[in-house]
Amino acid sequence: MNLRPVGIVGTGMYVPEKVLTNADLEKMVETNDEWIVSRTGIRERHIAAPEQATSDMAYEAAVRALDKAGLAAEELDLIIVATITPDMAFPSTACILQEKLGAKKAAAFDLSAACSGFVYSLATAVNFIGSGMYGNALVIGADTLSRITDYTDRNTCVLFGDGAGAVVLAPVPEGRGFKSFDLGAEGAGGPLLNLEAGGSRLPASEDTVKNGKHFIYMNGREVFKFAVRVMSTATDEVLRKAGFSKEDIDLFVPHQANIRIIQSAMQRLNLPEEKCVINVDKYANTSAASIPLALVEAAEAGRIKEGDKVLLVGFGGGLTWGAATIVW
Repeated sequence: MNLRPVGIVGTGMYVPEKVLTNADLEKMVETNDEWIVSRTGIRERHIAAPEQATSDMAYEAAVRALDKAGLAAEELDLIIVATITPDMAFPSTACILQEKLGAKKAAAFDLSAACSGFVYSLATAVNFIGSGMYGNALVIGADTLSRITDYTDRNTCVLFGDGAGAVVLAPVPEGRGFKSFDLGAEGAGGPLLNLEAGGSRLPASEDTVKNGKHFIYMNGREVFKFAVRVMSTATDEVLRKAGFSKEDIDLFVPHQANIRIIQSAMQRLNLPEEKCVINVDKYANTSAASIPLALVEAAEAGRIKEGDKVLLVGFGGGLTWGAATIVW
């Protein structure tokens, strides 16, 4: 099937007001700023207010993206929210957002692929629009990881933050827009990064709460090895599909999980630091919000010019990975 070209026509982002610094964490668990920065590159993270849910952050990012695109919510055809921290099991956060926006004619659903969720959602929306089924789409990566983080576990609590990034997709001129995607999964690695309780396998109970089963579990060493490997292989594959070389890439937008993983990927790809977006120091790992926050921040800072070739790549629980190329 020949798909019409689809690109990004509007961007928006939102992070909560409250900032949790490494110095704040030093008062909560046995850790220190130097240890956190040297191992992760993270200096601070934004934390949602008690009354804020994922849909609230998604709404703020969505309003900004729609405004940039010059599109009214009533004109939206499709809303996809990538998240692993929905407001509730159902209805979907996308449906809650549809109501908040007043996007009455939009189809709406959530997509769960953890930190790869935004790229998975982009691929889904691009195919919907490219085939002609829909004329536009709002794609949002939003997560409130602070709600599933154990702030007594020094190995994980330093890593995560909250936020939302949004893009509006629509048809663009020939030669522009998304050129390739590479999505994948290694389900055997599921136990390495998960939230065990709260679903049909292990419903919430006094025991699951007492034993901390409603918090993120991560085998950091194994996830690190997986991340370094797939960031490289997914990038090679998505470049091959687009017919681009590494030298063609004007901007590299990786998932912001850990500075060491990003640096390792850059070394393997032989990419200079000025071609890479790094904001893990300010926001930490925001899961599905990570790549759109980095992309939107780069776009709003003027780091992406029309015609630039941009590469997005991420990895996450599942285990999953996703990469995309776009001509801006």
